[in-house]
Amino acid sequence: MSSLWKNLRHYHRSFGWRGVEFALKSRTLKEPVEVEVFCPLAGQPVTLRLGTSDLATYEKIFADREYFFEPIQPPKVILDAGANIGLASLYFAARFPAARIIAIEPEASNFGLLIRNTAVFPNIIPIQAALWGEDTNVNVVDPGLDKWGFQARNAEDACPDVVCHSVAGMTVDRIMREQGLDFIDILKMDIEGGEVEVFNGGGAWLNRVGLLIAELHERYRPGCDRSLEQVAGRFAERWQVGESVYLAREKNLLKR
Repeated sequence: MSSLWKNLRHYHRSFGWRGVEFALKSRTLKEPVEVEVFCPLAGQPVTLRLGTSDLATYEKIFADREYFFEPIQPPKVILDAGANIGLASLYFAARFPAARIIAIEPEASNFGLLIRNTAVFPNIIPIQAALWGEDTNVNVVDPGLDKWGFQARNAEDACPDVVCHSVAGMTVDRIMREQGLDFIDILKMDIEGGEVEVFNGGGAWLNRVGLLIAELHERYRPGCDRSLEQVAGRFAERWQVGESVYLAREKNLLKR
């Protein structure tokens, strides 16, 4: 009963009385079921999968506003790494309509929904790939952490029983080169432990990012915290919102 009551409160917070229906229905589902909900900030419907982490992702982004901040200047380029089904990209597109948003998601089912959810925003560019420390193919694996928990792994590190498919692993430098970018105003990273490879890989990109927003996954991948500390000194300011660590290139870059 306590689990049901918790879900009722969470879903009602994000979806009103329709959320109560979602909470009750989710308890009896044997397979995920797609539902369409209207997202006021994005000004359009989005598709979520009942019985998955999609509803919690929606709550984190639109109700908890984990990615809310006020830049002094509107961002021109946003890289959304670990874009999942596109909700963070929609949030950024609604708040910063002039920004070019590159949404990178490795897992096939999430990427399919990302394309559908962001289709009406021409400034959102979906790329099916994994942000990585080198340019190479990697395996997408399912460690059983729901739809927001897929991980990228080197082929030699991935257990065959949990491999979903392979995908291109791309460095930030490569993405910037292929997209013709000189600077990334906002880099949001929620890549389920891949931050170890990305930060340890270093690269010129670290000096060409204005604001880094990173969710760390030390509980699943030891070394994530240490990898961030290796690059944190390149940024002038640091703070945390929810599970996300913010690193800003310049002081007074943002109003928080």
